[in-house]
Amino acid sequence: MTNQDLQALVAAVSTEWFHRPFTNRASFNNRLRTTGGRMLLATENLEFNPKVFEAGDEAVRLGIIKHELCHYHLHQLHRGFRHRDADFRALLQQVGGLRFTPQLTPPAPPRYLYVCTGCGTPYPRKRRIDLRRLRCGKCGQRLRLVATNGK
Repeated sequence: MTNQDLQALVAAVSTEWFHRPFTNRASFNNRLRTTGGRMLLATENLEFNPKVFEAGDEAVRLGIIKHELCHYHLHQLHRGFRHRDADFRALLQQVGGLRFTPQLTPPAPPRYLYVCTGCGTPYPRKRRIDLRRLRCGKCGQRLRLVATNGK
């Protein structure tokens, strides 16, 4: 999908679902990592993550476009366009947009497994922890390293 195809798709979704025209620019931004898209407040242009568009299906693409168009149209109407605003949440639910971007890759498995010496509660962690300083959150006993995966 090219930037021109994306521009046409965003304009079509805007008129079909929001009954308002999209007059700004929509483009792909390769620097986006954790988000599906964003609206630039200064210019009201929309940027989308091309990796999410390649990996996701049509429903994911449409959901991300609807999400960003909610920001766009509410900002133009001078209403609450932020994620926490009731106007944004109501419009997003009304048009059926995605609230969160789906994960592209599964999360990395934990590299360290700590177990409480008192109650046996497991604590999987990606990073090492200081065993002299941290204790079990349930019983307050010391933790001990049981398994290490990787480095």
